[in-house]
Amino acid sequence: MFAPPALAAQAPAATYQPKFPGDPARSDSEAAALGYMRVVLRAQHHFEKQYGHFATSLAELVHSGTFTKRMVNPDRGDYSAGFRGKKDSFILTLTPKHLDAEHRSFYAEDDGKIHADEEKPADASSPVVK
Repeated sequence: MFAPPALAAQAPAATYQPKFPGDPARSDSEAAALGYMRVVLRAQHHFEKQYGHFATSLAELVHSGTFTKRMVNPDRGDYSAGFRGKKDSFILTLTPKHLDAEHRSFYAEDDGKIHADEEKPADASSPVVK
């Protein structure tokens, strides 16, 4: 009889290597999502300082700080960005295409705090990312 060759041992999944001291990300996808959120938050702060109100769309943020035209696209790899803006407030969300412990959902508004949730879409009541 023919015996199938033994399967090579599966290499364990690579563990996430933090990008900086205190990095709250749990995966490279989360690191990219959190980086995007920080750029949007900085751009909104810059925009508000310059114009006296927040941008009402991501397109308005182009060239504010380091926010580029390419960043208007809501497809952020493993995440989809959502944005609702008014002149006095805004909400930014990043929702993973597959929610799990390494792909939490994120939420931020004009207070600049980023919230995360691994069980449902993040909102203002979700824990703040440290």
